[in-house]
Amino acid sequence: MTANIEAEVRGWFTGRLPQEWTQTPAEVSVDKDEVVVTVTIPEPTVSDDAGDVERAAAGAGRVKAWREQTRAERMRLADEAEHRFGRKVAWGVRSGERRELFTHLAVPVMTRLRQPERQVLDTLVAAGVARSRADALAWCVRLTGKHADEWLGQLREAMTAVEQVRAQGPDAPAA
Repeated sequence: MTANIEAEVRGWFTGRLPQEWTQTPAEVSVDKDEVVVTVTIPEPTVSDDAGDVERAAAGAGRVKAWREQTRAERMRLADEAEHRFGRKVAWGVRSGERRELFTHLAVPVMTRLRQPERQVLDTLVAAGVARSRADALAWCVRLTGKHADEWLGQLREAMTAVEQVRAQGPDAPAA
């Protein structure tokens, strides 16, 4: 996927999202299968003496209400974007520290692993960390992503720079 497509998708959603949803810019991430649009909504106001359970329940209630109130408009925008960009659209919301995604894809990925890698997955399953090898592999990818964010960000920036240089090469369309 090129940086231009990602920028086009982000720009399209920036222009199409209702203003009341965008007190802060929506987070739009794109891969070859899916677009995930995450909107930030205000945290609910709770009393100063509210405990963690009350705060969590208020946050969950705010997210559920936003999801229900915006469903028709989100579906309309998703249909339009899916037709235009050829990717499924998933929605999410962020409220304070809480982040929840709605109906996002879980895409199967085929991989070949040698015995030492399979043993890692089997250990995670045996320890109850994961239900299956597939869950264990997803757990490993999430853990790696958390600890490699900075490095992965640098890698993505480098790939964008390579795309820009390629676009200026001899096969590039004349400006």
